[in-house]
Formats: sequence, C-alpha cells, structure tokens
Amino acid sequence: MQVAPKKELSVFDSTCIIVGIIIGAGIYETSPMVAGSMGGGAGVLAVWLAGGLLALAGALCYAELATAYPRHGGDYVYLTRAYGRWAGFMFGWSQLAIVRPGDIALLAFVFGRYAEALYAPFKGCRPAYAAAVVVILTAINVLGVRESKWTQNLLTVVKALGLLAILVVGLAAPGAPRVAADSAGPSLPGLKLALILVMFTYGGWNEMAYVAAEVKRPERNIVRALVAGTVAVIVLYLLVSGAFLSVLGAAGVANSKAVAVDTVAAVFPNAAARAIAILICVSSLGAVNGLIFTGARISYALGADHAAFRVLGKWDPERGTPARALLFQGVLSLAIVLFFGSFIDTVLYAAPVVWIFFLCTGLSVFVLRRKEPETPRAYRVAGYPFTAAIFCACCVFMLYSSVSYAATAKSWSLVVLLSVLLVGAAVYRLTGARGAPGHGG
Repeated sequence: MQVAPKKELSVFDSTCIIVGIIIGAGIYETSPMVAGSMGGGAGVLAVWLAGGLLALAGALCYAELATAYPRHGGDYVYLTRAYGRWAGFMFGWSQLAIVRPGDIALLAFVFGRYAEALYAPFKGCRPAYAAAVVVILTAINVLGVRESKWTQNLLTVVKALGLLAILVVGLAAPGAPRVAADSAGPSLPGLKLALILVMFTYGGWNEMAYVAAEVKRPERNIVRALVAGTVAVIVLYLLVSGAFLSVLGAAGVANSKAVAVDTVAAVFPNAAARAIAILICVSSLGAVNGLIFTGARISYALGADHAAFRVLGKWDPERGTPARALLFQGVLSLAIVLFFGSFIDTVLYAAPVVWIFFLCTGLSVFVLRRKEPETPRAYRVAGYPFTAAIFCACCVFMLYSSVSYAATAKSWSLVVLLSVLLVGAAVYRLTGARGAPGHGG
C-alpha cells in the first residue's frame, strides 16, 4: 500500500523554501557583470526590477497549476497531463540525470570555496567541504520533513538578515556616491547579457510547486507562498543592489571583484571579507538544502508513475520522506562533486533544457484550461492571458540566449545534453510507464 505524504508545510515553511533556494550566491557573483552591462545605476535597478516582474509572472502561472494539481512533482504533473506521459517522463529524467544533481553540486562547491577561505586545515579542502554539505543535508532531509524544514527556515532567516545588514551598511557608509542616472543607455548585447544573469539569479521561484502535496490548505497557501516568496526576493535584490550602487557607484560595482566585501569594507574594513564569506556560506547551505528537499519529490513522482524508476517512488512511512529518492539524488550529487573536484560548468549545458521545460509548462496553462476545463482552479492567473504569454515569451528569449551561448562558448555541451535526452527517450520507449497520468504523489 502506497503511503501518502503528510501536509506539514505552512505558508512560512513554503515561503522559506522559495526564498532560500533563490537567494544563493548569485546576487554576489552576478551584480558586477550586470552593472557593467547596463552602464549606470538607474539601468541596473531597472533590469533587476524587470527580471523580478518576469519571475513573478512565472510564479503566477505556477500558482494556478499547483493549486489545480496539488501533487508532488510540479512540472512533471503539469506536463504529463498537458502533453502525455512521455513529456512528464522527459522532464523527470532531465531533472534526475542533468539538472538537479548538477545544481546541488554547483552550490556545494560555492560553499566549499568560501568555507575554504574561512578555514583550510589542509590543501584542497573545497571538494571535502562540498561533499560534506551534500552528505549532511541529505541525511537531515532523510530524517524527516520537520528536521529539513526547520533547517531551511533557519538558514533562510539568517541569509535574509544578512542581506538587510548589507543594506544598513550601505546607508551608513560615509561619503558614499549616490545612484546616478545613466550617462548612456545600455547596448542591446549588454541588455541581453544582463537579463540572462538576472533571470539566473532569480532562479528557484518555481520550486515550491514540487512539494505542493505537503502544503497545508494548498488552495490558498500555495498562491500566498509563491507570490510572497518572489516579491520578498525582488525587494531584497533591489535594496541590496541599491546599497552596492550607493557605496561603490555603478563603475565601482562593475569593476569590483567582490562587490559585497567592498561594500561592507566601507564601514568595517577589517571584518568585511570574513563576514561576507560566512554570509555566502549560509546562503549556499540554504539553497542546497532547498534543492535537495524539492528535487527528491520530482524523482519520487517519476518513480511512482514509471516502472523503470519504481525504487524511487516509495514514501518512507516512519520518516515521512521520499528517503530512497533523497539517497539516490545524494549519491549522484556526491559523484559529481568527487569526480570534478572543482567548480563545474554543468549549468551551461543544463540551461537550454531548463528553459525548454519552463516554456512547455507556461504553455500548459493554456493547454490544460482547454483540455481539462472541469478541473477546479482555486486560483486563476491574474491578467490572463497576457501574464502567461509574457512568461512564455521570456522563456523563448532565454532558450534562444542559452542555446546560442552554448553553441559559441561550449559547443560540446549541447552534444552532451542531446545525448542524455536521447538516452532518456530510449529508456522511456523500452520500459513504458505505469500508473495514472500525472500521479505525482
């Protein structure tokens, strides 16, 4: 008998998952490149706001889908119902084999990089720190939902307070250059690059949909968490970007090698590097924990529907978690950490497939309204059909940008991506599927 997941996630828990995954190390790494691409402070703030509004449009689309189909798996469920089992399978396969383990390993390496700067008892600590993060956080998630959500809540609150502290420092910095108007507008290539970086930094707003089956009162709380989490990050990013610009100026941000350190150093020169390293470590831990938590639910949904992955589709009745999916995901992530031993470029070849499925999910809002009009929808996308159309247009742009970038900078990555997808298609054709479409827990 299949054990059903319990509804243990409140609005606060769900919001912390979203905020905790979005706010990793991206805001610290991409801010200089965004400033360099936009040419001035007003343009920088405008592109961060535009990216946030596009993310919010996507969140509203996911809010309709998640409230209509509050099951594990998120996109897996929507794509299966909209286009068939093959579409859900290919999404689950891509997450299992490409996207999720790579993202977890990538952020684990970010933690390792800054943890190594804080304390390095022996040479080459970074892989060891990264591996330890994957093992420890996977173990916490296996123990139970309460343990994992409390960990997530704590890490998210600490990282949000850290960003607010940077804002306070920016306001307190003496003689800081104020945000000036752009002397010249950004070029089209500059705007394109800035938006790619900004959308990457906002990535993660959709993650709460993967755990919809565990949300209390999903018909209300899913929408609240998606909107509240996305809006909270937009506000934080705008405030922190404003603090960077206020202290360093647009040119200073663009030329900075460590923008958060340089900002804090204006008031606390001796403690800045260490304080920011600690903050980025906490931010990375929160993002890794959130990705582990949500990613395992996709693998669980895949296993619940497809015989080839049946071993992953079991819910642990004692711990109340998809323990097997968590362990399998952890092993894959750990293998990437130990094999590469450094910062990996998995994201480069994962980006095209991510935006392909985002586009298909956005279109599924239109498809499912026509295909399953009788399905109760506690929430319908505000501004439909324009909101959903804007999100889909954004996905097309990001898909084109990621493919063209991969083709010029890393042409082999597209070959690897295509090979993995072809293997997934072969697995689906050979094994078939079982269960109701879009079961997803």
